[in-house]
Amino acid sequence: MKLSKKIIISFIIIAILPIIVLPSVVLLVGNYQIDLIENKYDIKITTYEMLYNSIGILNQITDNVKEQIHDIKENTPEKLEDIDYLEEFNSSLVAKYTFILVVKGDTVIYDGSSKEFLELQSILSEKSVDIQNINETLYVNGKTQYLVKQETFDFSDGSSGAVYIVSKIKNSLPEVRKMVVAFAIFLLIVVFVTGFLLTLWIYKGILKPVKELKKAAYKIAQGNLDFEVVQYKNNEFGELSVAFEEMRKHLKESIEENIHSEEESKELISNISHDLKTPITAIKGYVEGIMDGVADSPEKMDKYIRTIYNKANDMDKLIGELTIYSRIDSNKIPYNFVKLNLEDYFNDCVDEINTDLSARGIKLTYINYVDKDVIVIADPEQLKRVISNIISNSVKYMDKNESFIAIRILDEDDFIRVEIEDNGKGIGKDELQYIFERFYRTDSSRNSSQGGSGIGLAIAKKIIEAHSGRIWATSKLNSGTTIHFILRKIV
Repeated sequence: MKLSKKIIISFIIIAILPIIVLPSVVLLVGNYQIDLIENKYDIKITTYEMLYNSIGILNQITDNVKEQIHDIKENTPEKLEDIDYLEEFNSSLVAKYTFILVVKGDTVIYDGSSKEFLELQSILSEKSVDIQNINETLYVNGKTQYLVKQETFDFSDGSSGAVYIVSKIKNSLPEVRKMVVAFAIFLLIVVFVTGFLLTLWIYKGILKPVKELKKAAYKIAQGNLDFEVVQYKNNEFGELSVAFEEMRKHLKESIEENIHSEEESKELISNISHDLKTPITAIKGYVEGIMDGVADSPEKMDKYIRTIYNKANDMDKLIGELTIYSRIDSNKIPYNFVKLNLEDYFNDCVDEINTDLSARGIKLTYINYVDKDVIVIADPEQLKRVISNIISNSVKYMDKNESFIAIRILDEDDFIRVEIEDNGKGIGKDELQYIFERFYRTDSSRNSSQGGSGIGLAIAKKIIEAHSGRIWATSKLNSGTTIHFILRKIV
């Protein structure tokens, strides 16, 4: 499960669970407290609202006490003059937060108040209050309230008397306060336990993938990329693991490519050193021959100078190819793509190539199977470089007395395919897949007659791919090689 969903679920649970659980707890604890209060105070609570109505509860309590006193008055009035009995009766009222005052005439003959009711006692003892008319709630200093009920009777000597049932009105009974505290504690426990469990649930979903990613980061920091970051879950961390694994793969590929590039650079330096050494050695030798007077005739002098010139051209060509490849490899060559009429372009190109091949004694055949109005998008200069590099490569490996090169252009629906075939020595199957790699040459001996930088076909591949085309080769040892490449037509 995704982390965002977990957080949303956690929020919903924390918000809704107390709302769902609290009513059940209120019913359970409320019923328990109602039973407790009813049994303790011998009253009847009909609604939950009564739990929070202290006056209502005390009113029922004092009604019961008043009924008891009324029964005593009717049946055994002499007990109301018995101080010991009154003391015992008053003791039973302490738990109900009530006490009694017994007045005979204007004199208080029994005071059942405790220390907390001294203020009321002092008021009742003063003449400023008509003790005979007290039968309502008294306010003392505007803060403390007392509920007072009166039951009158006559003493045995005929004098009038009264029993006052006094209760101090509090905001709520202790049982109610305990119930509210219980509700609060339970709610806190529910919220805490729920929050803890949900936090643990989310934390466990985060901890393991974070540890794995931390290990992966440490391995990468140590340069170890030969491992796999596993996607444990289908959530944000799973997606992060996938991204981390992709980053590891790209880093590994980049490092391997850099290593490969460094190896190729070393090979390039070795190739350049070898390929430059041969013509330089030749140039040096012929120059020394001229300096030593070996070229003692105009014919020899002309031969030596032409040889030096040709070797310098070979060096210039090698350096030029390296420069071109470097620019192509770093995408620094600006391509000038234009619409080319295929027949016109190849007719001109073949005429130019045929002149050079004829001078080398190589026969060239050219067949165009496409319509005269076929148009392609290409860079004329770079496309000519491709054809020149392929033919140069073919010429380089010619080994037959009667050599030929054939150029064919084929129509393949949305594409045209160019085939350049030779009857050279061919390429083995094991080597065929590598001939378009830079600096690769099939002549392991690197003899000077074949030489070259080994990047001619690599340049051709780069250019064809820049034209959104594809290039490949087919070959048979001792029979020859055919290079194929395709270009998209304008339909």
